[in-house]
Amino acid sequence: MKVARGVGQVELRDIPEPTPSVGQVKIKVAAAGICGTDLHIFKDEFRSVPPVVLGHEVAGEIVEVGAGVEGVAVGERVTTETYFATCGNCAYCRTGHANLCLNRRSIGSAVNGGFTNYVIVPAGNIHRLPETVDFEAGALTEPLACVCHAVLTKPTVTPGDVAVIAGPGAIGLLTLQVVKAAGATVVMLGTNGDEQRMALARELGADYVVNVSAEPPEPLVQAITPEGLGADVVYECSGAGPAAQQLLTLARRNGRYVQIGLFGKSIAWDLDQVCFRELTVTGSNASVPSAWARALQLLESGKVQTKPLITARYAVTDWAEAFEGFERKTAIKTLLKPVDA
Repeated sequence: MKVARGVGQVELRDIPEPTPSVGQVKIKVAAAGICGTDLHIFKDEFRSVPPVVLGHEVAGEIVEVGAGVEGVAVGERVTTETYFATCGNCAYCRTGHANLCLNRRSIGSAVNGGFTNYVIVPAGNIHRLPETVDFEAGALTEPLACVCHAVLTKPTVTPGDVAVIAGPGAIGLLTLQVVKAAGATVVMLGTNGDEQRMALARELGADYVVNVSAEPPEPLVQAITPEGLGADVVYECSGAGPAAQQLLTLARRNGRYVQIGLFGKSIAWDLDQVCFRELTVTGSNASVPSAWARALQLLESGKVQTKPLITARYAVTDWAEAFEGFERKTAIKTLLKPVDA
């Protein structure tokens, strides 16, 4: 639980077991993923409303429903969207962009999230897990939905494109699979220390992997693109300033730059290149409901796999060790589990 603003200020505490109100459901958490946003909250780089239980990547079983809830039942295996409340009246909410609502309150930052035994969410946020998707894989539906939103809601890739992805972490590896499913040729960029992640990128379908600490990616990208003009689309998934700058040199003129990773601070970025190359630059903020539907379809079809990304599992009581390993990149994706799960 984030108990106060400031760096750190996260503690393990006992809290009362929650009860769902009207229109809400109670989920017994089976698995919850640690996200980069959780680390940003720990470092006080992302807004939170303490005291608040962290964790927004959740899967589990419905154990109680509040009054007025229809269409979901106790015992169902589910995952959940993250927005606990939006205003419903602003220009963004009224045009289908509730993710941009200025009054949005999400689990794990403004309302208690999933790093605990039970979490309360609006019934309308629930998505049933396909039979072929277990709780661990299902806990990563949320980051996959974020990637689907970034890549597909505003279409950024078409069949036959050459796509370059910077950052072979969980978001980068999910982006790789979504982009491959869309029919692109993929170049994955990593750095020293990413050997395990780059190997997994190959297993998950990357056509090329490049360690940018050892060799420049420009010759490869030029060699595999028509007339050597550069990548059709580049995706920044690392949240590292140097990667963002390098991607500008890899995108072709009239190409597309997509920002998915979060930096947690301001970075130096050569905006002149956006003009010189006439780049289309897009970013994405969390997800929208349609992206969840696409994410679950990709999981059910097997075109995207989330389970191979999970390389560490901890009891929620060992959260500090889990956070430390996550920051040191000793794991690709880390799950926290309730002690009785």
